[in-house]
Amino acid sequence: MESEKKASSISNVGAWAMNVVSSVGIIMANKQLMSNNGYAFTFASSLTGFHFAVTALVGLVSNATGYSASKHVPLWELIWFSLVANMSITGMNFSLMLNSVGFYQISKLSMIPVVCVMEWILHNKHYSREVKMAVVVVVIGVGVCTVTDVKVNLKGFMCACLAVLSTSLQQISIGSLQKKYSIGSFELLSKTAPIQALFLLILGPFVDYYLSGKLITNYKISSGALLCIILSCSLAVFCNVSQYLCIGRFSAVSFQVLGHMKTVCVLTLGWLLFDSELTFKNIMGMIIAVLGMVIYSWAVEAEKQPTSKALPHHAKNSMTEEEIRLLKDGLEKIPLKDVELGEAEG
Repeated sequence: MESEKKASSISNVGAWAMNVVSSVGIIMANKQLMSNNGYAFTFASSLTGFHFAVTALVGLVSNATGYSASKHVPLWELIWFSLVANMSITGMNFSLMLNSVGFYQISKLSMIPVVCVMEWILHNKHYSREVKMAVVVVVIGVGVCTVTDVKVNLKGFMCACLAVLSTSLQQISIGSLQKKYSIGSFELLSKTAPIQALFLLILGPFVDYYLSGKLITNYKISSGALLCIILSCSLAVFCNVSQYLCIGRFSAVSFQVLGHMKTVCVLTLGWLLFDSELTFKNIMGMIIAVLGMVIYSWAVEAEKQPTSKALPHHAKNSMTEEEIRLLKDGLEKIPLKDVELGEAEG
């Protein structure tokens, strides 16, 4: 039992580490690729389409070689999810274009309370006072170190609202679909990635033209830009897989809260690698944010303690009663795959 718990903890840490490293890495690669000081590749939506195309290809190869099994998920649910996910990506791009960076950061911070409210509405999920306090501390900390000028207009505000709602719904849906169809994180991603790639590769160039006034077909690609695109797509595979993996194992709220560690890492690496300014305000905000994440981790563990203490005795009795019932009914030879046990970690 202890060895299983330890193995689970190690795999959880591995999932988070993969997400943080790949997310920070992709931001650094994209910064070099898209900045004017780099290769000025300003086609964000098309690049995201490339990301999902490569992810879809990896999923196809994985299924073909038998590394992962393909489970049935209704096509309409996959299309609906892909539309919501692509709406999130497009909405974020438009929000960044139409609003100031300060308001864009505020809209990203608002995702945590929005996810909490949506999970309460959709799944009747409740949070302890300690968890709510930790969320507030994280939001304040990240807000202090990232929010500067705050300017907003009606179009920008509407795009920000659309982006926040669609992103929150997408992240909640990842966990819901995994539980509903007993499908693994990579299997679900391999089903949704081709649809997302198709939408983004068709519509992405038009969105990019509206945002930047440039056509991707007119871009003169260099060997350095191509290398950055390949690196960005490779990291995107790990980033996408780890996102589905983390949300399936934990929750959309935990993913949002601990995901702000990426913001702290990006600010620090920006200072180390790109000579970005790091002020006293940034440092104080990062310290508050990290403190909030520590409090959140403690609060989540504290929430689990009463449940974990109560569960073993109840679970043992339940399993014993079930075994007795099956033996009495002569059903002890039921194949394991026909018994719905469920998975605690998705």
